[in-house]
Amino acid sequence: MIDVLIELFRVRGLPRHIRCDNGPEFIARAIRNWLERAKVETLYIEPASPWENGYAESFHSRVRDEFFNAEVFTSVRQAQVLATQWRLEYNHRRPHSSLGYQTPAAYAATPTLISGGP
Repeated sequence: MIDVLIELFRVRGLPRHIRCDNGPEFIARAIRNWLERAKVETLYIEPASPWENGYAESFHSRVRDEFFNAEVFTSVRQAQVLATQWRLEYNHRRPHSSLGYQTPAAYAATPTLISGGP
């Protein structure tokens, strides 16, 4: 997980903070210590408090409604292929009103996001 954060920070720059839940204790402690050394604040989501992370909850609802509830999988491989197709559509071809009618990929590439953004 820390390797992924290192790569994201290298590409996008150092964020002011990261919002996350505690996750498994060993992993959470390692990430919290690493973020502290990197001078990145952590904003934790309290257990059983989904309203503290509305973006993730909204996304999870959309995945359930548009993908899992709309598909019947005959194999794990089929589920993987369809999930990849859905993810690419969601991130690269479908504009989102909350992002000014840009795709998430286009929004992520904007200079304001890279420099600290909203």
